[in-house]
Amino acid sequence: MNIDWLEWLGYLASFIVLVSLLMSNILKLRWINLLGSGLFSLYGFLIGALPVGFMNLGIVFINIYYLVQLYRADAENK
Repeated sequence: MNIDWLEWLGYLASFIVLVSLLMSNILKLRWINLLGSGLFSLYGFLIGALPVGFMNLGIVFINIYYLVQLYRADAENK
């Protein structure tokens, strides 16, 4: 079975997104999902699948937004 590096990138991104959904800690979930969706976005753009690339890029920005909110709330509570 001959799988090229782009296909491996897609599998890795899928696996990271899957792992992120196993997190009970929302901060860990957001960080791991940010990594997975970033890789998935890169994968989508590299293979020319623009809907995959743009949708996952949107998820990257959603994760960043919520991470900023979480860190701000944590800073205010100190």
